[in-house]
Amino acid sequence: MSVPVLIGTTNPAKVKRFERLMDGKDVEILTPPMLHISGEPEETGCSPEENARIKVRFYGRYCDRVIGNDSGLYFLNLPEDDPRQPGLHVRSPQGARLNDDEMIAYYSALAASLGGRLQAYYRDAVAVSLAGKVSSMTENDQEICHGMFYMVDTPHALRNPGWPLDSLSILPATGRYFADAELKAQACAEQNDATHSGFEKRLRDFLLDALKLQNEPRF
Repeated sequence: MSVPVLIGTTNPAKVKRFERLMDGKDVEILTPPMLHISGEPEETGCSPEENARIKVRFYGRYCDRVIGNDSGLYFLNLPEDDPRQPGLHVRSPQGARLNDDEMIAYYSALAASLGGRLQAYYRDAVAVSLAGKVSSMTENDQEICHGMFYMVDTPHALRNPGWPLDSLSILPATGRYFADAELKAQACAEQNDATHSGFEKRLRDFLLDALKLQNEPRF
């Protein structure tokens, strides 16, 4: 019997990411709409990891196994205390929540106002709740350094629903946009980014251990 795992998000791109990370395990991926969950957690944490833990505590009321993810976006071109620094408020940089198209317009204009290109990085964190027991992990500084990219003022024509900023994000080594999944994979290979790949492996190992899926049969 498949093991139910609730991904605590309505973001389709995040759901696909965790489906891929658990590929080969006999799990049933659930989302809040599938369980008719109408409320959302109040993200009051001071870091991506704190917010990820808040999410799994909230969704842990609906499923024994839950994954929560949160990220912060940071620009090296701006001081940490600059009000234009998005940090934890990637979708609400000025207070109001933006949809995908509004995010592209906002960050494109921000990049344009600062010379057309920003050096950027995400700090990614993931939490797991297993029958109420919460554990979490976050990217370390070396992984963040290898994951740095450029955010530019000219959007790619392709869109990645849920991750709209892929249309503005470029790999430094190749100049290719994240939005083109095939080119992104090829660019990562060309860049030989072993550390970034290592984070995904470390994340998969963490998920399988925290969710007690190590011994689940592979397909």
